[in-house]
Formats: sequence, structure tokens, C-alpha cells
Amino acid sequence: MIGRIALTTSAPATVSDVRQRNRSQALRSVILTGETTRAAIARESGLSVASVTNLVSELISEGLVMEAGSVASSGGRPVTLLAPNPVGAYFLGADVGERGVAVELFDLSMTRIDREFRGGREGEPIEAIAADLDEALNALRARNPAAWDRMVGIGLGLPGIVESDAEGRQVLYAQSLGWSPIPVADLVSHDMPVFAENGAKTQAMAELWDGAARGVNEALVVLLGRGVGLAIVSNGELARGLNSSAGEWGHVKIVRNGRLCRCGGHGCVEAYLGADAILELWREAGGVFDGSGWGAVGQLLELRDPVAVGVVDELIETLGSALGGLVNLTNPERVIIGGWVGLRLMESLASRVEEATCAEALVRPGGQFSLHACSFGGDTVALGAAIMPLEALLAAPRGSQPPMP
Repeated sequence: MIGRIALTTSAPATVSDVRQRNRSQALRSVILTGETTRAAIARESGLSVASVTNLVSELISEGLVMEAGSVASSGGRPVTLLAPNPVGAYFLGADVGERGVAVELFDLSMTRIDREFRGGREGEPIEAIAADLDEALNALRARNPAAWDRMVGIGLGLPGIVESDAEGRQVLYAQSLGWSPIPVADLVSHDMPVFAENGAKTQAMAELWDGAARGVNEALVVLLGRGVGLAIVSNGELARGLNSSAGEWGHVKIVRNGRLCRCGGHGCVEAYLGADAILELWREAGGVFDGSGWGAVGQLLELRDPVAVGVVDELIETLGSALGGLVNLTNPERVIIGGWVGLRLMESLASRVEEATCAEALVRPGGQFSLHACSFGGDTVALGAAIMPLEALLAAPRGSQPPMP
């Protein structure tokens, strides 16, 4: 790719292709802005107002866009406002972890309208996670039957590598959790399209859609939880590598023959920055605490006794070193930190994390990035997962949605 111009040998776009691309752009604009006008879409897209008027008429007839009142204009005639029709389509996004699943239901305005959690047990096998997912979907469907009539599909943010074959079939490889490779389709028994990606990448999808990475060409989106993940944004798009495993930063070795990691290796980033590793380091240093989740990590960060302070100091230095290496490698404009451990750190220690990262990076790239927290808190992975079926809707041909009930 040279600049923004892609060199390709594929066939030129047909009139239908161009019209579909324009339709997608118009619908995306309406959803992102919440309220807009035909003239604003025309300015943004470079299309004529007449062309936009035709596209919007089609989207209204499909039940995806609605007229939402009007505002006064300088020319006298009121200007009609356009908005996404919330009941025009629905999407599911699931944050799938080794201790359970959080499934969220979104309408076409990307407003979360319901949420269901299942699980919470230590070290669940993949079969139990699949059962948790189905139970959560059953509960959501029972409470929201009308949404299922216009359900586009479900996106899964998964704890591992998600690969797609030539036929589009996806397989999850979760080595760190000891799960055997499993076809993604086997995780959902409900009859609907299923989309999947690694959870760090779905987190980045949410940030690219309308969060801290929106409009940013080069970014690192870091996930710190029980596991450690990374999504690399390059030229405004996710870097995937040969088969989508790009960004497995959690299993980069930072200490030769270091601490044992869940993946079976030694010295991985996750063995020092994952939640269980952090709390184990605290326990080894003499810390006494209850639990192994949000509350325990919060207690560590809030205590001022010498043991806790020493563990936190080491944590920040290790994170700074790991991030500083990434800054040198990728030269990002932004480093965005999410995941429940990452959000805990950013609440009170963001400036120290940024200072530690700059100290470990080369001076030039270290002075070119800014540090941000993820925009959507604990919902980021599920929201990003729901964006996958939304993108499928945006790419769908005209009239492919089921009629409004």
C-alpha cells in the first residue's frame, strides 16, 4: 500500500459495488453520529445530495434509518434529522473468558439494552464455557424475543488465537488455558451467524469504531487481565499476521528462563503482568489478601505498606519495560490500555506507567506517543465483538435484512 492507495490486480468495481460501498458509508455515518442530515452525509462522503437522498430513502425503507425531527436552517426551510432506527437490527457481543462469559445485546444505535453473565467458576473447561454461553443467550432471548426477529449475529471475543480457513470456518487455539483446538461454531448452538476474534483485537475494534483509537493511524491497544493481550493498529487497521496471531505479546519472553507461564513457557510477559502473576508476586513478598480478582488487585494498588508499595513499583517498572519495547518496535501515536487490571492501573497510576514506558523507550519514539485508557471500560471486549456482526450488516447488499415485524 502506498499512502492510502491500495495497488490491486482484482477486477474493477462494478456499479453495484460502488453503490454498496456508498450505502455502507451512509449507514455508518448515521450510526456513528447518532443524528445527522443528508447534507452532512454528502459533505462527509463526497457524494451529491441527490445520491445521498436516494441512499437514505432505501435505508429508511429497510427499517435501518429513520427521520428524527428537524432543526431550523439558515435558508428558512427546516432540515430533517436522520438517526439509526434502534429496532432496525440487533447485535450480540460476548466477552468469553476462562471463568465465564458476559454477553451483551445492542440495538442499531449500538446502545446496550441488556446483559447476561454466566460462569464465575475457577478454570472452567471449554465445554462448560460453551454451556455458559448458551445459557446466557437463552436468558437474553427470553427477555428480548422481538430482538431475535432482526438479530444479525453474535460476535465472540475469545481468549486465544482465532484462525479462519479458506472457507471461512474459524478455529480457537487457547494454549494458555489448556483447551484443545475447537471450531468456533461449536461454541454457539443458537441458529445465527457467528463471528469471532481474539479478545484483545475486539477491544481494539471498539476503540477504532468510536473510542480512543478512532481516527488514529498507529496505535497499540493493550489488554491486561488474567491474560495479557495486544492489538496493533497500523495505517488505521488491525495487524493480523499470516493467520491472525499477530499481537501475542503476552507470550513474548522478557526474562530468560523466568517465571512459568500458563502457556508452558518461561519468562513470558503474562507471567509477570497477568492478574494471577501479580497477586502471586504479592503473596511471595508476604502480602495477605482475599480473592483473586478486581477487589484483590484494587487492594494491592491502594495499600501503602512497604510490601504492597514494593510490588507495585516492580509492576510499573516491568510494564514500562515491556511497553517501551513495543513503542520502539511500532512507533505508535497512542498506547491505549484496557482490561480490568489495566483499567485499575490507569485509574491512579497512569502518569507513572507513561513515565516508565518513556524511560524504557528510545527518546525519539518515546516522546511521540500519548497514553490513554480504553473508552468503554469493562464493556470494551463485548462491544468490539458486537461490531463484527454490525460490520457484516454494513457490508450486506441492499434489502438483505428481514422486513420489519
